[in-house]
Amino acid sequence: MSNHFKALSVHLLTATGAVFAMLAMLAAVKHDWDLMFVWLVVAFAVDGIDGPLARKYHVQTHAPEFDGVLLDLIIDYLTYVFIPAFALFESGLFEGWTGWFVIIVITFASAMYFADTRMKTKDNSFSGFPGCWNMVAIVVFALTPNFWVILALVAGLAVAMFLPLKFIHPVRTERWRWLTLPMAFAWTFFAGWAAWVDFHPESWASWGLIVTSVYLLFAGILQQIIYDRSAPAV
Repeated sequence: MSNHFKALSVHLLTATGAVFAMLAMLAAVKHDWDLMFVWLVVAFAVDGIDGPLARKYHVQTHAPEFDGVLLDLIIDYLTYVFIPAFALFESGLFEGWTGWFVIIVITFASAMYFADTRMKTKDNSFSGFPGCWNMVAIVVFALTPNFWVILALVAGLAVAMFLPLKFIHPVRTERWRWLTLPMAFAWTFFAGWAAWVDFHPESWASWGLIVTSVYLLFAGILQQIIYDRSAPAV
């Protein structure tokens, strides 16, 4: 098998995320939330493995005719931002103007963040909350908090996208990767479990989502406090 074919296969794998995005969107239009999140979790899993494969097979060298970074960003915006924002708006969890506020803030702020050239830190973490609204949405659906709580959470995370706060990359951030990778796998498992049982309030998946989400959200900031006090975050 040639190096070009291997590298091209990675691009093709990344592109399947667009298919999973469409399947998730079709489910969302029908308010079939559990199926929508199953497809988003599948897309999340693909996004987690295509990066390491791209680096292993040197796609920029062996298949440079396709821009893997651009392809990944397009699909990430659909699966991390656009579809979760639509789901939150259609969820029935909001009252009055608050639903409109949420989708406008999420889509607008994320578009600016995805185009920000300062997105990555020197240790391959993210500078600012990386727009993982799919993760936020599935936790919201699992826990169904008051809409004012959701509103405050969305507003706070949108602001955090542009603050010099570090958020770990589950694969590329080397520090604590021995813990971060299992946490990311666990989050994916609990997210799929929660969607599979249609977000049953008594499911243990909800507690698993809380624990793993708290770690993934705050581990980078904790690293910043412990290790990077004398170094800039970006």
